[in-house]
Amino acid sequence: METVRAKDYHEIVQVGEPRVSPDGERVAFVRTVPESGEEYEATVYVVPVGGDEPRQFTVSEGVDGQPRWSPSGDRLAFVSTRGADDDRPQLWVMPTDGGEARRVTDVVGGVSDIAWSPDGSRIAFVQQVTGEDREEGRDTDIGGEEYEPEDPDPRVIDRTVYRAGERYFDGRRSHVYVADVEAEEVTRLTDGDRDHSGPEWADETTLYYGVERTGDPDQNIAVDIAEYDLDAGEETETVVQTTAWGATLAATSDGRLAYAHTPEENATLRQTELKVLDRETGEVTTPTASLDRTVGGGMEPQWGPDEEALYFATPDEGDVAVWRAPGDASADPERVVAEGTVSGASVGEDAVAFVRSEWDHPGDVFVSTLRGAETRRLTRVNREYLDERAICQPEEIRFEGGDGREIQGWVLTPPDFEESEEYPLAVEIHGGPHSMWTTSGTMWHEFQLLAARGYVVFWSNPRGSSGYGEEFMAAIGGGEWGQVAYDDIMAGVDEVASREYVDEENMFVTGGSYGGYMTTWVVGHTDRFAGAVSQRGVYELNSFYGSTDAFKLIEWDFDATPWDDHDFLWERSPAAYADRVETPTLLVHSDDDFRVPVNNAEMLYLLYRKNGVETRLVRYPREGHELSRSGEPGHVVDRLERIVRWFDGYSDHHDAPKALERGEEGLSAGEDGK
Repeated sequence: METVRAKDYHEIVQVGEPRVSPDGERVAFVRTVPESGEEYEATVYVVPVGGDEPRQFTVSEGVDGQPRWSPSGDRLAFVSTRGADDDRPQLWVMPTDGGEARRVTDVVGGVSDIAWSPDGSRIAFVQQVTGEDREEGRDTDIGGEEYEPEDPDPRVIDRTVYRAGERYFDGRRSHVYVADVEAEEVTRLTDGDRDHSGPEWADETTLYYGVERTGDPDQNIAVDIAEYDLDAGEETETVVQTTAWGATLAATSDGRLAYAHTPEENATLRQTELKVLDRETGEVTTPTASLDRTVGGGMEPQWGPDEEALYFATPDEGDVAVWRAPGDASADPERVVAEGTVSGASVGEDAVAFVRSEWDHPGDVFVSTLRGAETRRLTRVNREYLDERAICQPEEIRFEGGDGREIQGWVLTPPDFEESEEYPLAVEIHGGPHSMWTTSGTMWHEFQLLAARGYVVFWSNPRGSSGYGEEFMAAIGGGEWGQVAYDDIMAGVDEVASREYVDEENMFVTGGSYGGYMTTWVVGHTDRFAGAVSQRGVYELNSFYGSTDAFKLIEWDFDATPWDDHDFLWERSPAAYADRVETPTLLVHSDDDFRVPVNNAEMLYLLYRKNGVETRLVRYPREGHELSRSGEPGHVVDRLERIVRWFDGYSDHHDAPKALERGEEGLSAGEDGK
């Protein structure tokens, strides 16, 4: 049986965005596969709930996403880049009993966040457009013309946060639109120099959405939830104001509105709750109040078929769970899906459909009853691949962290593992900083790859991670990003390294984003590791504050700003310890990473070079902060191969020269001439 390789990424199918049909008999989902070294193909499939093989629903052209059944189930709406020379998705609608898909929009800003009206005549959506686009009408109809906006020259910036993801905003704002499905006409509902999000229908003529209009919205998380009357053609009132990471809404037909709320004070250290406003009585309840978990991650909150219970997801001690809670908060939440990593879910008349990844597969579509009593697996999209690969099962461990608190972690051994042999150790550190790792999810391939290369792999959720309660998550507040997590991670390293089969002289460490911060913090505070790979990391907090869209992380997690607390932030930056580093360290970054801009890597690379550290900086063009999860397939593979090559070159257990001496050897892109 073959072991897992980096270039297997081209063979692994990903599934997502499951949606139960109104009759409860089918589930639509998106199937994504790498099409080449640069692009993906994403197609909508439909699978019967009662069993049978999935059926391809849309043609294999471009990238399809966001499948949404019409209320009657006779049509399926989706967004797609098919037939376009750019990456702006348009809205398409296709009959579910057969026939061709029909394009409904031709708009300049692309289509996202689609939602059917209850009568099935209209679809609300969001697009990002400039004021000029709105004035010229390009946001409602380009008119069949090819139009490609030019990059500003010069680029004049007037916003506090002026770029995110992999693009500059360049004056674009998110606005809410409604498309008449039959007439193929688009109407803009909102205007102005502010962002709107999360359209949710209350009834056939009433739409809710979020709008950010308090102070400078780039400097707070205040969101007004507004009501728009389509008959009157105007926004009628602000229903409620919340603080949250965007509008997360779910409405009932009788006037109750669920929305997300995160306390604004030190919001990055606080958990998100669900609140429900009864518009008739004005009463507000908090169905998640008794649950010490943060809402988010696996699904958008949804009302069940009786509109009495809310369904939502949270990280939960190494799993991403789906919960059910009465909207009036009359009982505690109960788990519907308790195991694995749920990355998408929807609620139907009699079932909950969800995508779940587990240790033995990277993701499939499942369905359960409304309370989770029975679960059925509907797909096995990677059956052939998994049948030919040796997949290893992680061992869960619990150990005492730096302050005596219990920390959860996992150990993965190689496929041909023998306890009498010795193996090198690879330590993985998650990002966030308030993320949570599981045995599966987006890291499934990387963990299995390292094990296949002969490494014992260890990962954990140190203090600061979500999924263990607010106090646990907030433990790294007050500027304790480095030392607190370091104590927990190294306690886990000590626990695993004490096993006779782990070679303490051959230990390696890697992580991305905050995991990159921690990787370089680790090598700046110990020389126990033979090699390190730090990816898209935050290395100097003062400069990070001035270049990221996430500067609030510094204000809230550190309670600091560069002008008042420069030395405090410098002392808590990995760059401050560059002169202590003896561990050979590879730095990996993306050129268009606007969450952690590449200047962080440029600075640390120079500091390491000046201090004699064996190092290399690898930069990926056209990529942003999500390289490891959704970058160009060729880049995803190259990154994995470079991690393995760097570790192998300093491992006594691998007959390989150092990566600095190998040229392109061992890189599949180099071998294929890509």
